[in-house]
Amino acid sequence: MPDLSQIVKAYDVRGVVPDQWDESLAGLFGAAFAQVTDADAIVIGHDMRPSSPGLSRAFARGAAARGVDVTEIGLCSTDELYFASGQLGLPGAMFTASHNPAQYNGIKMCRAGAAPVGQDTGLTEIRSLVEDWAESGAPGPAATPGAITQRDVLADYADHLRSLVDLTAIRPLKAVVDAGNGMGGHTVPTVFEGLPVELVPMYFELDGTFPNHEANPLDPKNITDLQAKVRETGADIGLAFDGDADRCFVVDERGAPVSPSAITALVASRELAKHGGGTVIHNCITSWSVPEVVREQGGTPVRTRVGHSFIKAEMARTGAIFGGEHSAHYYFRDFWNADTGMLAALHVLAALGGQDGPLSALVAQYDRYAASGEINSTVDDQAGRAAAVKAAYEGRPGAELDELDGLTVSTADWWFNLRPSNTEPLLRLNVEARDAATVEKVRDEVLGIVRA
Repeated sequence: MPDLSQIVKAYDVRGVVPDQWDESLAGLFGAAFAQVTDADAIVIGHDMRPSSPGLSRAFARGAAARGVDVTEIGLCSTDELYFASGQLGLPGAMFTASHNPAQYNGIKMCRAGAAPVGQDTGLTEIRSLVEDWAESGAPGPAATPGAITQRDVLADYADHLRSLVDLTAIRPLKAVVDAGNGMGGHTVPTVFEGLPVELVPMYFELDGTFPNHEANPLDPKNITDLQAKVRETGADIGLAFDGDADRCFVVDERGAPVSPSAITALVASRELAKHGGGTVIHNCITSWSVPEVVREQGGTPVRTRVGHSFIKAEMARTGAIFGGEHSAHYYFRDFWNADTGMLAALHVLAALGGQDGPLSALVAQYDRYAASGEINSTVDDQAGRAAAVKAAYEGRPGAELDELDGLTVSTADWWFNLRPSNTEPLLRLNVEARDAATVEKVRDEVLGIVRA
């Protein structure tokens, strides 16, 4: 019997194919998804990984056997699948392992309207059914099987995004886009078509073996080609998408990375202006600059845990217009509260093209503090090391502690967050302060305890 604890994560299914899961298991997931969502019809898409078409089709057959009609949209980005779920009003499943290496694959699932399916919203039930059926056999087919049909929604997805951001009046821009051989190579040409943007494409060939670099732009080594190309071509901006193209990372005209917190603040200010105020969600690792900018623009910032299911739930609860994370996930009420890096990219292009200065000057107003970036430490005892850090800061004058997500310690001049990885024996540290010297001092002090 397969060990589903290894592949069913907090927000999705993810593991090595075929060692940890295969098409037979994908079929059971399809049947379980159909039962848990109690849907008459679902929509399915997949990325460019070699195993994706077979897994996706097995899932479709499993759902159809339960009497559910299946619309296959084929090759797509994760946010394109969310678009289809929202536009068609159907539960959806996206076959992707995002930025993981080629041997991995996974399923990101949502209910109708792109509402998330996570551990507390259906994934636990799906796992339980799959485990039962893997041991005792799948239930018999429905009296009338569902139909499996194909539909192309790429043009509709692009039209919807362009309807949300007006780029018609911007000055001409040159943009280098690194798709990392991922799904951005499929979506960017259609979304950018007709815009006053000269597109310089990099690695647009769909290739799930990732021959050029990993499709994870948050790792600095994976954007060096983009940085060089921006400088070489004199481009105004560089954009890098991850494997399933739901995250977008930005570099300025000098090739310098732009903090996702600065992008969150920039897009938040535009969305607040568009909607005349509103609530903006940010996770507990985004910069101090995010809530500051939101308040300055007449909005209400709300701080939440890291992770898309928490962000989306809080957006639904508060009616928030926008949400952003330090990991370059950006969520929009106008996009069914789902995350779409492409829409964030269009906002940045509109802001840049709507004024005459370079991107570095534009984002400087949103990038106000020094930060460490995320630092990972491999530890044998996550809870014990975190407790040691907590003990070291409890009672320190001027320090406030909270445990919304891991441990956050804040003072007037700095803060840090230390949180465990859900999937690896790691503690993740983020530090921010008013100057770089303080960042280094706090970073070294915390790591000294963590790695003792």
